Amino acid sequence: IVNLHKLEILYLQINKLSGSIPEGLFNISTLIEVSVFFNKLSGSLPYASGYWQTNLELLNLGQNNIGGVIPTSISNSSYLQIVDLSINKFSGQIPNSLGDLRNLEYLDLFVNNLSSPHLSILTSLVNCRYLKEVILGDNPLNGVLPDTIGNLSSSIEIFDIYRTEIRGQIPLGIGNLSNLNTLFLSGNDLTGSMPTTLCDLHILQRLGLAVNRLSGSLPECLCKMSVLGLLSLYHNRISGPIPSCIGNATSLRNVYLSSNRLTNIPTSLWSLKDLLVLNLSNNTLIGSIPPELGNLKAITSINLSRNQLSGSIPSTIGDLQTLIYLSLAYNELQGSIPESLGKMISLESANLSNNILSGTIPKALELLRYLKNFNVSFNRLEGEIPSKGPFLNFTSQSFMGNGGLCGGLLFQPCVTRTFHHSRRSKLLLIILVSLGAAVMVLGSIGVFMLRRRRNRNIPNQAESFAATTLARISYIEIERATQGFDQCNLLGSGGFGSVYRAVFENGMTLAVKVFNLQVEGALKSFDAECEVLRNLRHRNLTKVISSCTNLDFKALLLEYMPNGSLELWLHSDDHFLNMIQRLDIMIDVAFALGYLHHGYETVVVHSDLKPSNVLLDEKLVGHLSDFGLAKLLGEGESIAHTKTLATMGYIAPEYGSVGLVSRRCDVYSYGIMLMETFTRKRPYDEMFQENLNMRSWVCNSLPVAPADIIDDTLLQPEEIDFDKKLSCLTSILELALNCTAESPNERLNMKDVLANIKKIKDEFLCR
Repeated sequence: IVNLHKLEILYLQINKLSGSIPEGLFNISTLIEVSVFFNKLSGSLPYASGYWQTNLELLNLGQNNIGGVIPTSISNSSYLQIVDLSINKFSGQIPNSLGDLRNLEYLDLFVNNLSSPHLSILTSLVNCRYLKEVILGDNPLNGVLPDTIGNLSSSIEIFDIYRTEIRGQIPLGIGNLSNLNTLFLSGNDLTGSMPTTLCDLHILQRLGLAVNRLSGSLPECLCKMSVLGLLSLYHNRISGPIPSCIGNATSLRNVYLSSNRLTNIPTSLWSLKDLLVLNLSNNTLIGSIPPELGNLKAITSINLSRNQLSGSIPSTIGDLQTLIYLSLAYNELQGSIPESLGKMISLESANLSNNILSGTIPKALELLRYLKNFNVSFNRLEGEIPSKGPFLNFTSQSFMGNGGLCGGLLFQPCVTRTFHHSRRSKLLLIILVSLGAAVMVLGSIGVFMLRRRRNRNIPNQAESFAATTLARISYIEIERATQGFDQCNLLGSGGFGSVYRAVFENGMTLAVKVFNLQVEGALKSFDAECEVLRNLRHRNLTKVISSCTNLDFKALLLEYMPNGSLELWLHSDDHFLNMIQRLDIMIDVAFALGYLHHGYETVVVHSDLKPSNVLLDEKLVGHLSDFGLAKLLGEGESIAHTKTLATMGYIAPEYGSVGLVSRRCDVYSYGIMLMETFTRKRPYDEMFQENLNMRSWVCNSLPVAPADIIDDTLLQPEEIDFDKKLSCLTSILELALNCTAESPNERLNMKDVLANIKKIKDEFLCR
């Protein structure tokens, strides 16, 4: 190619070219355009000043693996109008000589490892009077945004310095860029308030200032930005009300204001009939959701979760025929779920959990054919759960924390009761209520007397266990601490009981696991936990603080974990764990299992490993919990038999088929958890049917397309360290496959698993 002395245009786009750029290519003086983007080129650009003596106008080498520094001699190609070196491995400083390219219109250095002391590149680009696009995002520029930004060419249309480690305040001069239609400053450390000069950008269409530390209020002048379509300000410290004039910004299509300190939603917001996405989650919004919500005819996504909204859900919500995603979780909404929800034909995900909703779940929701995710947990719902349509696929996680629900495919059958409203029936009802109240009073007195006399009517196992804990806590103390076992304190429920948050008079906060003694196997589960936890002590096991037990009530008091479970963080829209956090949690679980299997005098098999049984403390350290199905293997034993099955999808083949329990069963479950943690797919996902399961899906995909099965929030193709992360994640999934071999003898033991996963992390951090 370098011998083609009259070459003017070289286009080799979207191939699989490797190797380096030929020496002398940029000595061809006739070259006008070079576009070799989206290949696998490596090496570096020629640096000597003798190169770049060309008439080059277009240089596009984006999406390769080219590294080294950008040569200052690039400015010798003084006719350059377009420079695209994005998504490569360039490092060092961005040469200020780029400012000598007086004809430069387009500069894209997105996703490299470039720096610019004092952001001097922005000062040097002031000389480029024809500049239209500056894209420097995803580089560690690391500096304070200079005032000279206002002196850049007024012809600039796109200015993107997303995630570049810049700090300080947004300069007032930003308003001078009168032709700007896109401004992205997200993912930095900007402080101060939003300058009102932003509103001088009259033709701005996209404004991204998310993930900074901006404070103050939203300027009202935003309402006058007549063509603004994207407003992205999430994860800042913006406070106060949303301006009441927001309804005047009729061009708004996507509004992201989550994770701020906003206080109210103006009525005018609901008049934005062309709005597509509205995310106001995780603020301090108060008030109710008005019927005008139904005006958002084009809306596809609404997230109002984690606020303090009250009142009822308006029936007009059913008018949102295009809505795909709805989250009203973690508010104080009351009343019933509107029947009109069944008219939302496009709905795929609905989260109404952690409110005070009552009444029944409308059967009309059975008609929502696209509904894949549904969550009404931790409310006060009652009655029969619908059992048709999408409800065939929902798990108990969707309904937990509603004591009055029954039926469906997951809960106890509903008991039909008929009352004849006669005087006799009413009299009988009064007598029964009175007797019940009397029994409760006598029972409370009895419990009090039992405590005073320290009369312990408990099984010997529990007696032995209680002796190793702190002084036991009474039923009355637990009842007070949980506010009468109020639903608002319910942390979760399972087959053998429920777990409540309890705040005691001395200020101590604990988790109370109350066993439902009416359920077959609950007493056995309580005894098992007492036996297993009696002497176990490890930083990655949930600590047992005390117990409360009598003939009619049995509970364990556990260390309270403020960050909930791994299940919550993996599958909730309001939580996110990065790759290292997930890796650390799975290392914590491996430490716990290693202790149970090899570090204690008696081998303990947990038998029910799954993300909901991994709890996270305030530092996101993982703690293994729930030993209700655990097995103790005596000296010389390696296998036990059981008739009790744990959660399907996580259990080993030999456990599920013939009830054989061993340490290798825990290893299998750990492998499935590893897959779920890094693919974000549950092993019982609807995609796993017939001959396809979690393991075969990973096994088939890993050699050919590993990136396709990894959670896409962990791995983005444009990331600087994409290959490094992909290699690490591939190693993790390979370890998971080794843990889930069909034959127990082919699986690793937990000592080896722990050593392997620690090695994977160390290698990733050292690369």
